[in-house]
Amino acid sequence: MNATNLSLSLTIGVLYACGSYLILQRALLRVVLGFILIGHGANLLLLMAGGEAGPVPHTGTPAGEASDPLPQAMAITAVVITFGTTALLLGLVYRAIVLHGDDLHASDPRSTLPHKGEPK
Repeated sequence: MNATNLSLSLTIGVLYACGSYLILQRALLRVVLGFILIGHGANLLLLMAGGEAGPVPHTGTPAGEASDPLPQAMAITAVVITFGTTALLLGLVYRAIVLHGDDLHASDPRSTLPHKGEPK
């Protein structure tokens, strides 16, 4: 394992850890940010799984030397899916803020308690 793979693996781990932490938060906007971080981590994981870059596959390149385009295709598909899901989640968070005035998860029993700084 070279230094590039090690640093990329650590970056993926940090993105997954921060994303998982944010998804478990009470505020819906933090959940969306956690989903975005996990999506970025998944994209990096797909690109790292593709291995080192080789020459462009065309008719003159031997089959063993050409780079595999499948991980890049999977990564761009993941980018599009993450973008669409993020747009949907941001729309839902915006609607929750418009209807309720904040983005706290409503099914949490602690949500009925007064917020910090709010008079009782």
